Amino acid sequence: MRQLPKLISIACLCLAGTAAHAANWSDTAISWRTGNDYREPFNPQDIKKNIFALTSVSGYNYGTNFFNVDVLLSDKNDPASLTQTSGAQEVYVLYRHTLDLAKVSGTSMKFGPVNSVGLTAGFDINTKNDVGYNSRKRMLVLGPTLMWDVPGHLNTSLLLLNESNAPSGAFPPISTVTGRYTYKTHAMLAADWGIPVTSLLSFEGFANFIASKGKDEVGNDTGAETNIDMQLMLDAGAAMGHAKNVFKVGIEYQYWRNKFGNTSATTGGQGYVAKTPMLRAEYHF
Repeated sequence: MRQLPKLISIACLCLAGTAAHAANWSDTAISWRTGNDYREPFNPQDIKKNIFALTSVSGYNYGTNFFNVDVLLSDKNDPASLTQTSGAQEVYVLYRHTLDLAKVSGTSMKFGPVNSVGLTAGFDINTKNDVGYNSRKRMLVLGPTLMWDVPGHLNTSLLLLNESNAPSGAFPPISTVTGRYTYKTHAMLAADWGIPVTSLLSFEGFANFIASKGKDEVGNDTGAETNIDMQLMLDAGAAMGHAKNVFKVGIEYQYWRNKFGNTSATTGGQGYVAKTPMLRAEYHF
């Protein structure tokens, strides 16, 4: 198990090298979403956030790439520091590459409702400036993916996660943490989808079911996470007679239990569950 992070790193580098081919297709978008009911562990307050994102999806002869950067801006209920009334700021970067093994081998891997089988690798990186934790997450992911035969797309993956963090909060016990802490390697069952409902409406989103990652950096037990984020999007540009898949608006909802592995027991029941309705707008180019 000690060699697993190194093996995941090597696999990510290999797949990234494989992905360095000219794209056959691509879709890039900027988006904004907002809601008033975000939550953060240990914080009893409802938090308003504005989230701006840059998303790029592309495909080449042997697979697909997904890249996303979120910039999350909180209100004063999630303060940046003890001396500021302004809200916390976070940047979250996610990359996934899925290698289609059927395309690589030239052999059909279709069975039942499954269209093909892939291998997914990637990483998450974040940085956040807030009063209590100041997250510096680093995570590598690797595992098999099933690509389902549905209108639009539906992928499900079983991924191994190697995650670490180097928090620097102002209060104990986080203030006593020094250096980077690596959690127990754990698993995640992940799904992502984009399903057309009508010619103008689509149902999109992701769901992550994440196993416990063992003890956290201060010795508390972490819990299994459920993070479901889904949206119903209207192709507003096409509805007004303009080009399809350019300007979309919709409603979004996120349910996140045991956020970042924090449970009711460790947070005193504060902020470990988020139930967040949002408004969303996207411009594709």
